[in-house]
Amino acid sequence: MPKKYKTRAQPIKTDNTENAEKPKRDNQKNEYPPLLEKNIKNPLWLSVSEAAKLGGVQTKTIRRAIKSNNTRYKIIGNRYLINLESLIAFLYTKRKLKNKLNEYGLGQYIKEWEK
Repeated sequence: MPKKYKTRAQPIKTDNTENAEKPKRDNQKNEYPPLLEKNIKNPLWLSVSEAAKLGGVQTKTIRRAIKSNNTRYKIIGNRYLINLESLIAFLYTKRKLKNKLNEYGLGQYIKEWEK
C-alpha cells in the first residue's frame, strides 16, 4: 500500500484578514541567514527530534510550530518531517529561539552564517 504524503507550505487562514498587516515593533527585525536566500533543489527533511536537536530547543517547541503552521512539513505514515530551511526561518522569528539556536543548536558549530 503506498504511503500518503501531505505537505503544508503556507499557513491556513480562516478569516478574511489576509491583506491586513500586523503592526511591527520598532525594535523587531526580520533577520534571516543568507542560507535562506538560495534556491535549494533537494531540501533536507528532518524528524521532530532531529529538528529539536539541531535547533537547540525541545520537541514540544517543534510540535507547536507544526501545529501553528509556522514551518513546512510533510507527514509520512504517522511521522512528521520538517523542512530544514523553514525550521531555520522559524527559529529566527523570535530572539529567544535564535539565541537557543546559536547557543545550544547548530549555531554553536558555525561562527558566522555564510554571506
